[in-house]
Amino acid sequence: MDSEDDMHDANDIESLDDDFYSGETEDAPMDYYSDYYDEPDDYFDDADDSDRIESRRPEQNFTILKESDIRQMQEDDITRVATVLSISRVAASILLRHYNWSVTKVHDAWFADEDHVRKTVGLLEKPVVQFPNARELTCGICFESYPRPRIESAACGHPYCISCWAGYISTSINDGPGCLMLRCPDPTCGAAVGQDMINLLSSDEDKEKYARYLLRSNVEDNKKTKWCPAPGCEYAVTFDAGSGNYDVSCLCSYSFCWNCTEEAHRPVDCGTVAKWILKNSAESENMNWILANSKPCPKCKRPIEKNQGCMHMTCTPPCKFEFCWLCIGAWSDHGERTGGFYACNRYEAAKQEGVYDETERRREMAKNSLERYTHYYERWASNQSSRQKALADLHQMQTVHIEKLSDTQCQPESQLKFITEAWLQIVECRRVLKWTYAYGYYLPEHEHAKKQFFEYLQGEAESGLERLHQCAEKELQQYLNAEGPSKEFNDFRTKLAGLTSVTRNYFENLVRALENGLADVDCSGAASSKATSSKNAAGSSKGRGGGRGKGAATRSSSSNRMTDDNFWSCEHCTYANPKSAATCTMCQQQRR
Repeated sequence: MDSEDDMHDANDIESLDDDFYSGETEDAPMDYYSDYYDEPDDYFDDADDSDRIESRRPEQNFTILKESDIRQMQEDDITRVATVLSISRVAASILLRHYNWSVTKVHDAWFADEDHVRKTVGLLEKPVVQFPNARELTCGICFESYPRPRIESAACGHPYCISCWAGYISTSINDGPGCLMLRCPDPTCGAAVGQDMINLLSSDEDKEKYARYLLRSNVEDNKKTKWCPAPGCEYAVTFDAGSGNYDVSCLCSYSFCWNCTEEAHRPVDCGTVAKWILKNSAESENMNWILANSKPCPKCKRPIEKNQGCMHMTCTPPCKFEFCWLCIGAWSDHGERTGGFYACNRYEAAKQEGVYDETERRREMAKNSLERYTHYYERWASNQSSRQKALADLHQMQTVHIEKLSDTQCQPESQLKFITEAWLQIVECRRVLKWTYAYGYYLPEHEHAKKQFFEYLQGEAESGLERLHQCAEKELQQYLNAEGPSKEFNDFRTKLAGLTSVTRNYFENLVRALENGLADVDCSGAASSKATSSKNAAGSSKGRGGGRGKGAATRSSSSNRMTDDNFWSCEHCTYANPKSAATCTMCQQQRR
Protein backbone atom coordinates (compact mmCIF):
# COMPACT_ATOMS: atom_id res chain seq x y z
CA MET A 1 0.00 0.00 0.00
CA ASP A 2 1.00 3.61 -0.38
CA SER A 3 2.73 5.30 2.50
CA GLU A 4 0.89 7.72 4.73
CA ASP A 5 2.76 10.58 3.07
CA ASP A 6 0.64 9.92 0.03
CA MET A 7 -2.61 9.80 1.99
CA HIS A 8 -5.02 12.55 2.93
CA ASP A 9 -6.79 12.41 6.27
CA ALA A 10 -10.43 13.33 6.76
CA ASN A 11 -9.62 17.01 7.23
CA ASP A 12 -7.76 17.09 3.94
CA ILE A 13 -10.76 15.64 2.17
CA GLU A 14 -13.12 18.12 3.79
CA SER A 15 -10.91 21.05 2.83
CA LEU A 16 -10.70 19.77 -0.71
CA ASP A 17 -14.46 19.50 -0.78
CA ASP A 18 -14.82 23.12 0.37
CA ASP A 19 -12.40 24.38 -2.26
CA PHE A 20 -13.92 22.23 -4.96
CA TYR A 21 -17.45 23.52 -4.50
CA SER A 22 -16.73 27.09 -3.43
CA GLY A 23 -15.93 28.19 -6.98
CA GLU A 24 -12.57 29.65 -5.90
CA THR A 25 -10.72 28.70 -9.06
CA GLU A 26 -8.91 30.69 -11.68
CA ASP A 27 -10.23 29.04 -14.80
CA ALA A 28 -9.92 30.82 -18.07
CA PRO A 29 -13.11 32.52 -19.33
CA MET A 30 -15.58 29.90 -20.49
CA ASP A 31 -16.43 29.65 -24.14
CA TYR A 32 -19.71 27.89 -23.48
CA TYR A 33 -20.67 26.69 -26.93
CA SER A 34 -17.55 27.24 -28.99
CA ASP A 35 -17.56 23.57 -30.00
CA TYR A 36 -21.20 23.54 -31.05
CA TYR A 37 -20.40 23.93 -34.72
CA ASP A 38 -17.25 21.85 -34.83
CA GLU A 39 -17.34 19.70 -37.91
CA PRO A 40 -18.56 16.26 -36.78
CA ASP A 41 -17.19 14.72 -39.97
CA ASP A 42 -13.73 14.86 -38.43
CA TYR A 43 -14.85 12.88 -35.40
CA PHE A 44 -14.28 9.58 -37.15
CA ASP A 45 -11.27 10.25 -39.32
CA ASP A 46 -8.76 7.54 -40.04
CA ALA A 47 -8.21 6.85 -36.33
CA ASP A 48 -10.16 4.11 -34.58
CA ASP A 49 -13.29 5.03 -32.60
CA SER A 50 -11.88 3.86 -29.30
CA ASP A 51 -8.80 6.08 -29.63
CA ARG A 52 -11.04 9.14 -29.95
CA ILE A 53 -13.17 8.07 -27.02
CA GLU A 54 -10.23 7.42 -24.72
CA SER A 55 -8.60 10.75 -25.58
CA ARG A 56 -11.70 12.67 -24.47
CA ARG A 57 -12.16 10.92 -21.14
CA PRO A 58 -10.80 12.65 -18.02
CA GLU A 59 -7.85 11.11 -16.25
CA GLN A 60 -9.02 8.48 -13.77
CA ASN A 61 -8.25 9.40 -10.16
CA PHE A 62 -9.26 6.11 -8.52
CA THR A 63 -8.39 2.42 -8.63
CA ILE A 64 -10.81 -0.47 -8.30
CA LEU A 65 -9.54 -3.30 -6.07
CA LYS A 66 -10.68 -6.91 -6.17
CA GLU A 67 -10.42 -9.16 -3.13
CA SER A 68 -7.15 -10.62 -4.39
CA ASP A 69 -5.71 -7.11 -4.79
CA ILE A 70 -6.68 -6.17 -1.22
CA ARG A 71 -5.17 -9.35 0.18
CA GLN A 72 -1.92 -8.79 -1.74
CA MET A 73 -1.65 -5.20 -0.50
CA GLN A 74 -2.27 -6.41 3.04
CA GLU A 75 0.42 -9.07 2.80
CA ASP A 76 2.89 -6.58 1.35
CA ASP A 77 2.31 -4.14 4.22
CA ILE A 78 2.74 -6.86 6.83
CA THR A 79 5.98 -7.98 5.17
CA ARG A 80 7.35 -4.41 5.06
CA VAL A 81 6.66 -3.78 8.75
CA ALA A 82 7.96 -7.16 9.86
CA THR A 83 11.16 -6.69 7.85
CA VAL A 84 11.92 -3.12 8.95
CA LEU A 85 11.11 -3.64 12.65
CA SER A 86 12.52 -7.20 12.83
CA ILE A 87 9.36 -8.62 14.40
CA SER A 88 7.08 -11.52 13.52
CA ARG A 89 4.36 -11.19 10.89
CA VAL A 90 1.73 -11.74 13.60
CA ALA A 91 3.11 -8.81 15.60
CA ALA A 92 3.33 -6.69 12.44
CA SER A 93 -0.34 -7.44 11.69
CA ILE A 94 -1.36 -6.37 15.20
CA LEU A 95 0.59 -3.12 14.85
CA LEU A 96 -0.92 -2.31 11.46
CA ARG A 97 -4.45 -2.91 12.70
CA HIS A 98 -3.86 -0.59 15.64
CA TYR A 99 -2.55 2.17 13.35
CA ASN A 100 -5.26 1.74 10.70
CA TRP A 101 -2.97 -0.05 8.26
CA SER A 102 -0.67 2.94 7.89
CA VAL A 103 2.90 1.72 7.46
CA THR A 104 4.29 5.22 8.00
CA LYS A 105 2.43 5.70 11.29
CA VAL A 106 3.68 2.35 12.54
CA HIS A 107 7.28 3.24 11.73
CA ASP A 108 7.05 6.72 13.23
CA ALA A 109 5.49 5.55 16.48
CA TRP A 110 7.79 2.55 16.86
CA PHE A 111 11.02 4.45 16.39
CA ALA A 112 9.82 7.32 18.59
CA ASP A 113 8.98 5.13 21.61
CA GLU A 114 9.06 1.37 21.14
CA ASP A 115 8.22 0.57 24.77
CA HIS A 116 5.14 2.78 24.73
CA VAL A 117 3.92 1.21 21.48
CA ARG A 118 4.43 -2.31 22.82
CA LYS A 119 2.50 -1.50 25.99
CA THR A 120 -0.32 0.21 24.10
CA VAL A 121 -0.75 -2.50 21.48
CA GLY A 122 -0.11 -5.46 23.80
CA LEU A 123 3.13 -6.82 22.32
CA LEU A 124 4.97 -7.95 25.45
CA GLU A 125 8.66 -8.81 25.26
CA LYS A 126 8.64 -10.97 28.43
CA PRO A 127 5.89 -13.08 30.05
CA VAL A 128 4.16 -11.59 33.09
CA VAL A 129 3.88 -14.98 34.79
CA GLN A 130 6.16 -18.02 34.33
CA PHE A 131 5.91 -21.67 35.36
CA PRO A 132 9.20 -23.13 34.13
CA ASN A 133 9.13 -26.51 35.90
CA ALA A 134 5.40 -27.16 36.38
CA ARG A 135 4.05 -30.37 34.82
CA GLU A 136 0.46 -29.42 35.47
CA LEU A 137 -1.18 -25.99 35.43
CA THR A 138 -4.56 -24.72 36.57
CA CYS A 139 -6.75 -23.08 33.95
CA GLY A 140 -7.63 -19.52 34.89
CA ILE A 141 -11.20 -19.90 33.61
CA CYS A 142 -12.50 -23.36 34.54
CA PHE A 143 -9.93 -23.84 37.39
CA GLU A 144 -9.26 -27.41 36.36
CA SER A 145 -5.73 -28.84 36.36
CA TYR A 146 -4.33 -29.96 33.02
CA PRO A 147 -1.03 -31.34 31.76
CA ARG A 148 1.29 -28.74 30.31
CA PRO A 149 0.53 -29.68 26.63
CA ARG A 150 -3.20 -28.97 27.25
CA ILE A 151 -2.45 -25.40 28.38
CA GLU A 152 -1.89 -22.43 26.06
CA SER A 153 -0.86 -18.84 26.84
CA ALA A 154 -0.51 -15.52 25.06
CA ALA A 155 2.72 -13.54 25.34
CA CYS A 156 1.82 -12.69 28.94
CA GLY A 157 1.99 -16.34 30.11
CA HIS A 158 -1.45 -16.57 31.78
CA PRO A 159 -2.44 -20.26 31.54
CA TYR A 160 -5.78 -21.39 30.08
CA CYS A 161 -6.84 -24.77 28.83
CA ILE A 162 -7.41 -25.37 25.14
CA SER A 163 -11.17 -25.81 25.59
CA CYS A 164 -11.56 -22.48 27.38
CA TRP A 165 -9.36 -20.74 24.82
CA ALA A 166 -11.47 -22.17 21.98
CA GLY A 167 -14.70 -21.01 23.61
CA TYR A 168 -13.29 -17.56 24.38
CA ILE A 169 -12.01 -17.06 20.82
CA SER A 170 -15.15 -18.45 19.19
CA THR A 171 -17.39 -16.14 21.22
CA SER A 172 -15.26 -13.13 20.33
CA ILE A 173 -15.29 -13.96 16.60
CA ASN A 174 -19.06 -14.45 16.58
CA ASP A 175 -19.46 -11.08 18.30
CA GLY A 176 -18.01 -9.30 15.26
CA PRO A 177 -14.87 -7.48 14.04
CA GLY A 178 -13.88 -6.61 17.60
CA CYS A 179 -12.12 -9.98 17.67
CA LEU A 180 -9.29 -8.37 15.69
CA MET A 181 -8.25 -6.53 18.88
CA LEU A 182 -8.58 -9.61 21.12
CA ARG A 183 -6.69 -9.51 24.42
CA CYS A 184 -5.80 -12.04 27.08
CA PRO A 185 -8.82 -13.32 29.05
CA ASP A 186 -7.27 -12.09 32.31
CA PRO A 187 -9.08 -8.78 33.12
CA THR A 188 -5.86 -7.14 34.32
CA CYS A 189 -3.81 -8.16 31.29
CA GLY A 190 -3.57 -6.33 27.98
CA ALA A 191 -1.50 -8.85 26.00
CA ALA A 192 -2.66 -9.15 22.40
CA VAL A 193 -3.94 -12.44 21.01
CA GLY A 194 -2.60 -12.83 17.48
CA GLN A 195 -3.71 -14.73 14.42
CA ASP A 196 -1.38 -17.61 15.29
CA MET A 197 -3.52 -18.42 18.34
CA ILE A 198 -6.67 -18.08 16.24
CA ASN A 199 -5.38 -20.54 13.64
CA LEU A 200 -4.22 -22.97 16.34
CA LEU A 201 -7.39 -23.12 18.43
CA SER A 202 -10.35 -22.14 16.22
CA SER A 203 -12.64 -24.15 13.98
CA ASP A 204 -12.39 -23.78 10.21
CA GLU A 205 -15.54 -21.67 10.19
CA ASP A 206 -14.17 -19.27 12.80
CA LYS A 207 -10.84 -19.06 10.98
CA GLU A 208 -12.65 -18.05 7.81
CA LYS A 209 -14.67 -15.40 9.67
CA TYR A 210 -11.53 -14.00 11.28
CA ALA A 211 -9.73 -13.86 7.94
CA ARG A 212 -12.74 -12.04 6.43
CA TYR A 213 -12.76 -9.48 9.26
CA LEU A 214 -9.03 -8.99 8.84
CA LEU A 215 -9.39 -8.42 5.10
CA ARG A 216 -12.28 -5.97 5.50
CA SER A 217 -10.44 -4.02 8.19
CA ASN A 218 -7.77 -3.21 5.61
CA VAL A 219 -10.42 -1.26 3.69
CA GLU A 220 -12.69 0.02 6.46
CA ASP A 221 -9.88 1.34 8.69
CA ASN A 222 -8.01 2.94 5.78
CA LYS A 223 -8.98 6.55 5.04
CA LYS A 224 -7.87 6.23 1.44
CA THR A 225 -9.96 3.15 0.65
CA LYS A 226 -13.71 2.49 0.69
CA TRP A 227 -16.08 -0.26 -0.32
CA CYS A 228 -18.35 0.36 -3.26
CA PRO A 229 -21.76 1.15 -1.69
CA ALA A 230 -23.74 -0.69 -4.39
CA PRO A 231 -25.81 -3.58 -2.97
CA GLY A 232 -23.96 -6.88 -3.32
CA CYS A 233 -20.76 -5.32 -4.71
CA GLU A 234 -17.50 -6.54 -3.13
CA TYR A 235 -15.08 -4.24 -4.93
CA ALA A 236 -13.10 -1.63 -3.02
CA VAL A 237 -11.86 1.71 -4.33
CA THR A 238 -8.70 3.64 -3.58
CA PHE A 239 -8.91 7.35 -4.33
CA ASP A 240 -6.49 10.18 -5.04
CA ALA A 241 -8.09 13.00 -3.04
CA GLY A 242 -5.99 15.68 -4.68
CA SER A 243 -7.66 15.61 -8.09
CA GLY A 244 -10.82 17.59 -7.20
CA ASN A 245 -13.44 15.34 -8.84
CA TYR A 246 -15.10 12.99 -6.34
CA ASP A 247 -17.08 10.87 -8.81
CA VAL A 248 -16.11 7.18 -8.84
CA SER A 249 -17.31 4.49 -11.26
CA CYS A 250 -17.01 0.93 -9.96
CA LEU A 251 -16.59 -2.16 -12.12
CA CYS A 252 -20.14 -3.12 -11.12
CA SER A 253 -21.31 -0.08 -13.18
CA TYR A 254 -22.40 1.88 -10.09
CA SER A 255 -21.17 5.48 -9.85
CA PHE A 256 -20.92 7.18 -6.48
CA CYS A 257 -19.42 10.19 -4.75
CA TRP A 258 -16.27 9.35 -2.82
CA ASN A 259 -16.85 12.13 -0.31
CA CYS A 260 -20.40 11.24 0.86
CA THR A 261 -20.85 7.76 -0.76
CA GLU A 262 -24.21 8.83 -2.21
CA GLU A 263 -24.94 8.30 -5.88
CA ALA A 264 -22.65 10.39 -8.10
CA HIS A 265 -24.13 13.90 -8.10
CA ARG A 266 -21.70 16.20 -9.88
CA PRO A 267 -22.09 19.22 -10.27
CA VAL A 268 -24.15 19.50 -7.04
CA ASP A 269 -22.18 19.61 -3.78
CA CYS A 270 -22.61 16.98 -1.07
CA GLY A 271 -24.38 19.39 1.30
CA THR A 272 -27.09 20.17 -1.24
CA VAL A 273 -27.56 16.46 -1.98
CA ALA A 274 -27.95 15.70 1.74
CA LYS A 275 -30.58 18.44 2.11
CA TRP A 276 -32.44 17.28 -1.00
CA ILE A 277 -32.52 13.61 0.04
CA LEU A 278 -33.66 14.58 3.53
CA LYS A 279 -36.39 16.78 2.11
CA ASN A 280 -37.61 13.99 -0.16
CA SER A 281 -37.91 11.63 2.80
CA ALA A 282 -39.12 14.09 5.45
CA GLU A 283 -42.70 14.73 6.54
CA SER A 284 -42.49 18.48 5.89
CA GLU A 285 -43.98 18.26 2.39
CA ASN A 286 -46.82 16.08 3.67
CA MET A 287 -47.68 18.79 6.19
CA ASN A 288 -47.47 21.42 3.46
CA TRP A 289 -49.89 19.42 1.36
CA ILE A 290 -52.31 19.02 4.26
CA LEU A 291 -52.13 22.73 5.03
CA ALA A 292 -52.61 23.72 1.39
CA ASN A 293 -55.38 21.27 0.45
CA SER A 294 -57.39 20.57 3.59
CA LYS A 295 -59.12 22.22 6.52
CA PRO A 296 -59.57 20.88 10.07
CA CYS A 297 -62.95 19.71 11.27
CA PRO A 298 -64.18 22.35 13.76
CA LYS A 299 -65.10 19.62 16.24
CA CYS A 300 -62.47 16.83 16.11
CA LYS A 301 -59.73 18.80 14.26
CA ARG A 302 -59.00 15.99 11.77
CA PRO A 303 -57.92 17.39 8.36
CA ILE A 304 -60.54 17.09 5.62
CA GLU A 305 -59.94 17.47 1.88
CA LYS A 306 -62.69 18.87 -0.34
CA ASN A 307 -62.23 17.59 -3.88
CA GLN A 308 -65.72 18.12 -5.31
CA GLY A 309 -69.34 18.97 -4.50
CA CYS A 310 -70.99 21.70 -2.45
CA MET A 311 -69.88 23.52 0.69
CA HIS A 312 -71.81 21.19 3.01
CA MET A 313 -69.18 18.99 4.66
CA THR A 314 -69.76 15.99 6.94
CA CYS A 315 -66.86 14.66 9.00
CA THR A 316 -66.22 10.91 9.02
CA PRO A 317 -67.52 8.69 11.84
CA PRO A 318 -67.51 8.76 14.78
CA CYS A 319 -67.47 12.57 14.64
CA LYS A 320 -70.07 13.16 11.86
CA PHE A 321 -70.04 16.90 12.48
CA GLU A 322 -71.63 18.92 9.65
CA PHE A 323 -70.07 22.26 8.80
CA CYS A 324 -69.54 24.84 6.05
CA TRP A 325 -66.30 24.47 4.09
CA LEU A 326 -65.85 28.21 3.65
CA CYS A 327 -66.48 29.67 7.10
CA ILE A 328 -65.99 26.43 9.13
CA GLY A 329 -69.24 27.18 10.97
CA ALA A 330 -71.89 24.62 11.93
CA TRP A 331 -74.12 23.76 8.96
CA SER A 332 -77.19 24.06 11.17
CA ASP A 333 -76.68 27.82 11.05
CA HIS A 334 -76.66 27.83 7.24
CA GLY A 335 -79.42 27.80 4.69
CA GLU A 336 -80.84 29.75 1.78
CA ARG A 337 -80.35 33.03 3.62
CA THR A 338 -76.59 32.44 3.92
CA GLY A 339 -76.08 31.57 0.25
CA GLY A 340 -77.28 27.98 -0.06
CA PHE A 341 -75.06 24.99 -0.76
CA TYR A 342 -72.48 26.65 -3.06
CA ALA A 343 -71.80 29.99 -1.37
CA CYS A 344 -71.53 31.49 2.11
CA ASN A 345 -72.45 35.10 2.82
CA ARG A 346 -70.98 34.90 6.29
CA TYR A 347 -67.60 33.93 4.85
CA GLU A 348 -67.67 36.73 2.29
CA ALA A 349 -68.54 39.32 4.94
CA ALA A 350 -65.85 38.09 7.32
CA LYS A 351 -63.33 38.01 4.47
CA GLN A 352 -64.06 41.67 3.69
CA GLU A 353 -63.31 42.49 7.33
CA GLY A 354 -59.96 40.64 7.12
CA VAL A 355 -60.89 37.84 9.52
CA TYR A 356 -59.47 35.13 7.27
CA ASP A 357 -56.42 37.02 5.97
CA GLU A 358 -53.81 35.22 8.11
CA THR A 359 -55.32 31.77 7.50
CA GLU A 360 -55.54 32.35 3.74
CA ARG A 361 -52.00 33.71 3.69
CA ARG A 362 -50.68 30.60 5.39
CA ARG A 363 -52.61 28.36 3.01
CA GLU A 364 -51.31 30.29 0.01
CA MET A 365 -47.71 30.14 1.23
CA ALA A 366 -47.99 26.40 1.82
CA LYS A 367 -49.52 25.92 -1.62
CA ASN A 368 -46.79 27.94 -3.35
CA SER A 369 -44.06 26.10 -1.47
CA LEU A 370 -45.62 22.75 -2.34
CA GLU A 371 -46.04 23.65 -6.01
CA ARG A 372 -42.41 24.80 -6.26
CA TYR A 373 -41.10 21.65 -4.61
CA THR A 374 -43.33 19.44 -6.75
CA HIS A 375 -42.11 21.21 -9.90
CA TYR A 376 -38.47 20.36 -9.19
CA TYR A 377 -39.05 16.95 -7.64
CA GLU A 378 -41.14 15.64 -10.54
CA ARG A 379 -38.42 16.59 -13.03
CA TRP A 380 -35.70 15.19 -10.80
CA ALA A 381 -37.56 11.88 -10.47
CA SER A 382 -38.48 11.79 -14.16
CA ASN A 383 -34.86 12.17 -15.26
CA GLN A 384 -33.95 9.40 -12.83
CA SER A 385 -36.53 7.15 -14.51
CA SER A 386 -35.23 8.18 -17.92
CA ARG A 387 -31.71 7.30 -16.85
CA GLN A 388 -32.82 3.84 -15.68
CA LYS A 389 -34.56 3.32 -19.03
CA ALA A 390 -31.42 4.46 -20.86
CA LEU A 391 -29.32 2.00 -18.83
CA ALA A 392 -31.66 -0.81 -19.84
CA ASP A 393 -31.47 0.31 -23.49
CA LEU A 394 -27.68 0.44 -23.26
CA HIS A 395 -27.55 -3.12 -21.92
CA GLN A 396 -29.87 -4.27 -24.71
CA MET A 397 -27.70 -2.49 -27.26
CA GLN A 398 -24.48 -4.08 -25.98
CA THR A 399 -25.85 -7.61 -25.65
CA VAL A 400 -28.18 -7.88 -28.64
CA HIS A 401 -28.40 -5.00 -31.08
CA ILE A 402 -24.69 -4.35 -31.72
CA GLU A 403 -24.16 -7.91 -32.93
CA LYS A 404 -27.29 -7.74 -35.07
CA LEU A 405 -26.27 -4.37 -36.53
CA SER A 406 -22.78 -5.67 -37.26
CA ASP A 407 -24.25 -8.53 -39.29
CA THR A 408 -26.80 -6.34 -41.08
CA GLN A 409 -24.45 -3.51 -42.01
CA CYS A 410 -21.46 -5.79 -42.65
CA GLN A 411 -19.23 -3.85 -40.27
CA PRO A 412 -17.07 -5.12 -37.39
CA GLU A 413 -18.34 -4.39 -33.87
CA SER A 414 -15.26 -2.26 -33.21
CA GLN A 415 -16.58 0.22 -35.79
CA LEU A 416 -19.93 0.48 -33.97
CA LYS A 417 -18.57 1.73 -30.67
CA PHE A 418 -19.89 5.20 -31.51
CA ILE A 419 -23.39 3.88 -30.71
CA THR A 420 -22.36 2.59 -27.29
CA GLU A 421 -20.55 5.86 -26.62
CA ALA A 422 -23.72 7.79 -27.49
CA TRP A 423 -25.77 5.75 -25.01
CA LEU A 424 -23.13 6.12 -22.31
CA GLN A 425 -23.27 9.87 -22.88
CA ILE A 426 -27.08 9.81 -22.59
CA VAL A 427 -26.90 7.93 -19.28
CA GLU A 428 -24.35 10.36 -17.88
CA CYS A 429 -26.25 13.42 -19.09
CA ARG A 430 -29.49 12.17 -17.55
CA ARG A 431 -27.68 11.88 -14.23
CA VAL A 432 -26.26 15.40 -14.46
CA LEU A 433 -29.58 16.83 -15.60
CA LYS A 434 -31.36 15.14 -12.71
CA TRP A 435 -29.17 16.83 -10.13
CA THR A 436 -29.41 20.25 -11.79
CA TYR A 437 -33.03 20.32 -10.61
CA ALA A 438 -31.89 19.90 -7.00
CA TYR A 439 -29.40 22.71 -7.67
CA GLY A 440 -32.16 24.90 -9.10
CA TYR A 441 -34.43 24.29 -6.12
CA TYR A 442 -31.84 25.66 -3.68
CA LEU A 443 -30.75 28.54 -5.93
CA PRO A 444 -31.76 31.74 -4.06
CA GLU A 445 -34.89 33.32 -5.52
CA HIS A 446 -33.51 36.86 -5.24
CA GLU A 447 -30.51 36.11 -7.51
CA HIS A 448 -32.54 36.64 -10.66
CA ALA A 449 -29.60 36.94 -13.04
CA LYS A 450 -28.04 33.68 -11.83
CA LYS A 451 -31.39 31.95 -12.04
CA GLN A 452 -31.93 33.13 -15.62
CA PHE A 453 -28.41 32.13 -16.63
CA PHE A 454 -28.82 28.73 -14.93
CA GLU A 455 -32.11 28.10 -16.71
CA TYR A 456 -30.54 29.08 -20.01
CA LEU A 457 -27.60 26.69 -19.61
CA GLN A 458 -29.88 23.93 -18.34
CA GLY A 459 -32.28 24.44 -21.24
CA GLU A 460 -29.53 24.38 -23.87
CA ALA A 461 -28.01 21.23 -22.39
CA GLU A 462 -31.40 19.54 -22.10
CA SER A 463 -32.33 20.44 -25.66
CA GLY A 464 -29.06 18.96 -26.92
CA LEU A 465 -29.65 15.80 -24.90
CA GLU A 466 -33.14 15.38 -26.34
CA ARG A 467 -31.73 15.59 -29.89
CA LEU A 468 -29.10 12.98 -29.07
CA HIS A 469 -31.61 10.69 -27.35
CA GLN A 470 -34.00 11.01 -30.30
CA CYS A 471 -31.27 10.08 -32.76
CA ALA A 472 -29.93 7.14 -30.72
CA GLU A 473 -33.36 5.75 -29.92
CA LYS A 474 -35.59 6.46 -32.94
CA GLU A 475 -33.35 6.97 -35.95
CA LEU A 476 -31.28 3.88 -35.18
CA GLN A 477 -34.36 1.68 -35.44
CA GLN A 478 -34.49 1.82 -39.24
CA TYR A 479 -30.99 0.33 -39.45
CA LEU A 480 -31.78 -2.31 -36.82
CA ASN A 481 -34.86 -3.34 -38.83
CA ALA A 482 -33.10 -3.23 -42.20
CA GLU A 483 -32.51 -6.48 -44.05
CA GLY A 484 -29.21 -5.44 -45.60
CA PRO A 485 -26.50 -2.75 -45.67
CA SER A 486 -27.71 0.83 -45.96
CA LYS A 487 -25.94 3.59 -47.87
CA GLU A 488 -27.16 6.14 -45.32
CA PHE A 489 -25.52 4.37 -42.38
CA ASN A 490 -22.28 6.34 -42.65
CA ASP A 491 -24.29 9.57 -42.61
CA PHE A 492 -26.05 8.31 -39.49
CA ARG A 493 -22.65 7.51 -37.95
CA THR A 494 -21.46 11.06 -38.58
CA LYS A 495 -24.67 12.58 -37.22
CA LEU A 496 -24.78 10.50 -34.03
CA ALA A 497 -21.07 11.03 -33.34
CA GLY A 498 -21.47 14.76 -33.86
CA LEU A 499 -24.48 14.96 -31.56
CA THR A 500 -22.59 12.99 -28.92
CA SER A 501 -19.71 15.44 -29.10
CA VAL A 502 -21.98 18.50 -29.02
CA THR A 503 -24.04 17.18 -26.11
CA ARG A 504 -20.88 16.38 -24.18
CA ASN A 505 -19.72 19.97 -24.67
CA TYR A 506 -23.09 21.32 -23.52
CA PHE A 507 -22.98 19.35 -20.30
CA GLU A 508 -19.31 20.02 -19.62
CA ASN A 509 -20.09 23.73 -19.83
CA LEU A 510 -23.13 23.33 -17.60
CA VAL A 511 -21.19 21.35 -15.00
CA ARG A 512 -18.29 23.80 -15.04
CA ALA A 513 -20.62 26.77 -14.63
CA LEU A 514 -22.50 25.24 -11.69
CA GLU A 515 -19.33 24.11 -9.95
CA ASN A 516 -18.07 27.69 -10.20
CA GLY A 517 -21.28 28.89 -8.57
CA LEU A 518 -22.37 30.67 -11.80
CA ALA A 519 -19.57 33.10 -11.08
CA ASP A 520 -19.70 34.47 -14.63
CA VAL A 521 -22.93 36.29 -13.81
CA ASP A 522 -22.74 39.81 -12.42
CA CYS A 523 -25.74 39.72 -10.10
CA SER A 524 -25.85 43.44 -9.46
CA GLY A 525 -25.49 44.43 -13.09
CA ALA A 526 -27.80 41.90 -14.65
CA ALA A 527 -30.51 41.37 -12.04
CA SER A 528 -32.82 43.93 -13.62
CA SER A 529 -32.24 42.70 -17.17
CA LYS A 530 -34.10 39.94 -18.93
CA ALA A 531 -31.86 37.40 -20.63
CA THR A 532 -32.75 35.40 -23.69
CA SER A 533 -33.15 32.15 -21.84
CA SER A 534 -34.50 28.67 -22.35
CA LYS A 535 -36.61 28.85 -19.22
CA ASN A 536 -39.38 26.78 -20.75
CA ALA A 537 -36.94 24.07 -21.76
CA ALA A 538 -35.49 23.92 -18.27
CA GLY A 539 -38.78 24.26 -16.46
CA SER A 540 -41.13 22.19 -18.57
CA SER A 541 -39.10 19.17 -19.58
CA LYS A 542 -39.33 16.10 -17.39
CA GLY A 543 -36.85 14.01 -19.33
CA ARG A 544 -37.60 11.40 -21.95
CA GLY A 545 -40.96 9.94 -21.30
CA GLY A 546 -41.92 12.92 -19.13
CA GLY A 547 -42.29 15.64 -21.77
CA ARG A 548 -39.87 17.26 -24.15
CA GLY A 549 -38.35 20.64 -23.46
CA LYS A 550 -40.11 23.62 -24.99
CA GLY A 551 -38.56 26.75 -26.33
CA ALA A 552 -34.92 25.76 -26.42
CA ALA A 553 -32.89 28.63 -27.74
CA THR A 554 -31.21 28.30 -31.12
CA ARG A 555 -27.81 29.66 -31.97
CA SER A 556 -26.52 31.55 -34.97
CA SER A 557 -23.23 30.78 -36.63
CA SER A 558 -22.42 34.46 -36.55
CA SER A 559 -20.02 35.32 -33.76
CA ASN A 560 -21.39 38.82 -33.24
CA ARG A 561 -25.05 38.67 -34.20
CA MET A 562 -26.76 42.10 -34.23
CA THR A 563 -30.37 42.22 -33.08
CA ASP A 564 -30.84 45.78 -34.35
CA ASP A 565 -28.81 48.97 -34.71
CA ASN A 566 -28.65 49.60 -30.94
CA PHE A 567 -27.83 46.14 -29.57
CA TRP A 568 -25.41 43.26 -30.09
CA SER A 569 -26.05 39.63 -29.09
CA CYS A 570 -23.44 37.80 -27.02
CA GLU A 571 -22.17 34.65 -28.72
CA HIS A 572 -21.95 32.84 -25.37
CA CYS A 573 -25.34 33.46 -23.76
CA THR A 574 -27.25 35.32 -26.54
CA TYR A 575 -28.02 38.21 -24.18
CA ALA A 576 -28.89 41.45 -26.01
CA ASN A 577 -26.37 44.09 -24.88
CA PRO A 578 -26.28 47.82 -25.62
CA LYS A 579 -24.08 48.60 -28.60
CA SER A 580 -21.75 50.67 -26.41
CA ALA A 581 -20.99 47.77 -24.04
CA ALA A 582 -17.61 46.08 -24.52
CA THR A 583 -18.48 43.06 -22.34
CA CYS A 584 -21.67 41.05 -21.95
CA THR A 585 -23.79 42.25 -19.04
CA MET A 586 -25.00 38.71 -18.35
CA CYS A 587 -21.92 36.48 -18.59
CA GLN A 588 -19.10 39.09 -18.59
CA GLN A 589 -17.51 37.71 -21.78
CA GLN A 590 -15.62 40.11 -24.02
CA ARG A 591 -17.32 41.24 -27.21
CA ARG A 592 -15.65 39.77 -30.29
